[in-house]
Amino acid sequence: MVEVRPTNTGPGRVLLSVYGLFAVAATSRAAVQLATKFHEAPVAYLLSAVAAVIYVIATVAFAQSTPTSRRVALVACSIELAGVLVVGTLSLLDPDLFPDETVWSGYGSGYGYVPLVLPVLGLLWLRRTKP
Repeated sequence: MVEVRPTNTGPGRVLLSVYGLFAVAATSRAAVQLATKFHEAPVAYLLSAVAAVIYVIATVAFAQSTPTSRRVALVACSIELAGVLVVGTLSLLDPDLFPDETVWSGYGSGYGYVPLVLPVLGLLWLRRTKP
């Protein structure tokens, strides 16, 4: 049987902590936006909610560190990276598409570009801890 190298130890703890922080921050922000001003920018707020769900999924997947959770983390990080790149590019090319910022607008500029860097680090960590 192939030994699974844990994703939740060493530098993985830092990654897990940042994902957890972003899960809480994005979920809180999206909940407030959806509850109080959904009508102003529904697409932007729904994208923030999608990002929040992905952060939660990635956090749980990195914490569990099982073969299945590794695959889930891989998918979550890949979707997150694609989302940041697509939404970031669209938000710069046509700012009118998003009347209010999402977590991924401007490649995560509102969050210090962490949303752009985080999935890359997650994918690299999964590769580094690959059995």
